[in-house]
Amino acid sequence: MAVSFLPYCLILSFFSAISSSGMIGVNYGRIANNLPPPENVVNLLKSQGINRIKIYDTDKNVLTALAHSRVKVVVCLPNELLSRTASDQSFADKWVRRNIRKHFPATEIEAIAVGNEVFVDPKNTTPYLVPAMKNIHASLVKYNLDKSIKISSPIALSALANSYPPSSGSFKPDLVEPVIKPMLDLLRKTSSYVMVNAYPFFAYSGNADKISLDYALFRDNVGTVDPGNGLRYNSLFDAQLDAVYAAMSAVGFNDVKVMVTETGWPSAGEGNEIGASEANAAAYNGGLVKRVLNGNGTPLRPKEPLNVFLFALFNENQKPGPTSERNYGLFYPNERKVYAVPFLANGKRDQVPVAREGETWCVSNGDAAKEKLQAALDYACGEGGADCRPIQPGATCYNPKSLEAHASFAFNSYYQKNARRVGTCYFGGTAHVVTQHPRTYLIPLLS
Repeated sequence: MAVSFLPYCLILSFFSAISSSGMIGVNYGRIANNLPPPENVVNLLKSQGINRIKIYDTDKNVLTALAHSRVKVVVCLPNELLSRTASDQSFADKWVRRNIRKHFPATEIEAIAVGNEVFVDPKNTTPYLVPAMKNIHASLVKYNLDKSIKISSPIALSALANSYPPSSGSFKPDLVEPVIKPMLDLLRKTSSYVMVNAYPFFAYSGNADKISLDYALFRDNVGTVDPGNGLRYNSLFDAQLDAVYAAMSAVGFNDVKVMVTETGWPSAGEGNEIGASEANAAAYNGGLVKRVLNGNGTPLRPKEPLNVFLFALFNENQKPGPTSERNYGLFYPNERKVYAVPFLANGKRDQVPVAREGETWCVSNGDAAKEKLQAALDYACGEGGADCRPIQPGATCYNPKSLEAHASFAFNSYYQKNARRVGTCYFGGTAHVVTQHPRTYLIPLLS
């Protein structure tokens, strides 16, 4: 078992590094009174190979627990602070100093979500959104953080006036001039991306008589052809995302990228919440992870990798609304899985995409001195910045527990991270490049 698992682990170090593969993160919401402490949550994230999360504030306990964990985080400036942030640059400066600069870079904050689904905020905070985004960005520039930390703002699909067929996607007219165009212009100028919250569950639950469940859950289905552009869609998620791309193109911003900052499926719901079940939640999130890791984009943007944050890490028992709102979690508060999800660190081998021809890997030399190999491993996992979480005790690639196996994983992570450049697979002579697929190369090596 251990021998057959190492090729899978080495493939993981390859696919977690290459830029053509998508990214999976998880939303860490905390509207509950029974969640584990942040330190335990960080250990849970590491054990599952989750290296990106999004939170809905800048809680100091959470950000402190994430320090030096190599887990990247998107933080949020709450809607209730938009007005003050928009009108007072000094307030924005103070917020960035206290909530961002204080924790960065020990805590790897990669983006700030300025507000959340502002267009549907009942307190009508929409007019403050773009000015607040501009002031936060100005603060990042002031403190020399703008090259490391992006700014954006998650929008709900309700911002669209039309979403079907995808080619007819368009924003609501009353939003276009006041906020959509200025926001997209700012995102373009700052090389950022649109944050989108997309939930196929809502579309399916409200139209179960018209939408196939297989189409919503990434299962095999005949699909549907968009009459506007002739593209075939086999998933509702892709169709929703392309409706956003079409809407952006319609207002002249087809070059801005998109990140899906929320998507998920509830494992339980009320009688009228059609489709809410544990089996469907497992199928949706499992299918989405597989969909993201295959490296392909949507039919409209096939070369754009999908970057997605699942909602959510835990079931949150104090969330208001219908039963489904409290049952989006991948884990119960006791850290037990609600259902199995094939993350990078715990998926089955057949759920990982096959490497393309011409790719290379970096593996350890079996005859290298152990002291020299250990020193090289320490460098790769330390100063070298390789992602060595999956080879920690209890993690998926810890077995086989051998110096050679762990070194191969770390060396390959470093090698792929550095774009497989000449000289990045040497490690003092303890490593070398192979061109055969790990499945064919490593099994004979270890037998």
